[in-house]
Amino acid sequence: MNLLSIDTIAFTFLGYPMSYIELVGTVLYLWSVWLIARRNILTWPVGIVSVVLYMILFYQIQLYSDVIEQVYYLGASAYGWWFWRRSPREEGKVAGVAFSPRRTLLLTAGLTLALALLTGWLMADIHNLLPRLFPAPASFPYLDALTTVMSFIAMWLMARKRTESWYYWIVVNVIAIGLYYAKDVKFIALLYVILLVLAFRGLIGWRRAQAAALPAAPAAQAG
Repeated sequence: MNLLSIDTIAFTFLGYPMSYIELVGTVLYLWSVWLIARRNILTWPVGIVSVVLYMILFYQIQLYSDVIEQVYYLGASAYGWWFWRRSPREEGKVAGVAFSPRRTLLLTAGLTLALALLTGWLMADIHNLLPRLFPAPASFPYLDALTTVMSFIAMWLMARKRTESWYYWIVVNVIAIGLYYAKDVKFIALLYVILLVLAFRGLIGWRRAQAAALPAAPAAQAG
């Protein structure tokens, strides 16, 4: 039995055949998100295994752009693992999570918007530019481009321990829920509902870690 084949089915749920590779990849992916919300460095090796499984899965179903996307995630995860290993620990958790400086926040937001508009413009006309590869017009090209660009940037910010990454993931998950529901892939839409909950938990956890790391205010001197 080839457990890496999409034709090797673990079970069928509501008519949907769940392969072992999709099942294990999804479970590991959710686990990695849960771990990163807790600032646990194990998020990176767990995430790397998930990325490799998804890469094999997408290759088998000819979603080559998604394969390339996983290559990026693989590199970002390897970098995150290396960067977090060099970071100090607090009770076994990685310390030093913080927001980027305001200027960096504005520059990152501007870059995100510019790349999303450029990618959306390209995807909106991709069926005319490359008709053999993309015979039909793209669905929701600008929203789809926005989630892709935001996911890339959020992954980098997370590797750098930047708290604003969670705001990026929250927006990505909200848009993805609507997109996948509209495209009638409700199983994936449900997955993003779970990811949205985990993103809120991650944001709250990282904000609390930031607040706890702030130096205590000096006691007021007696008059």
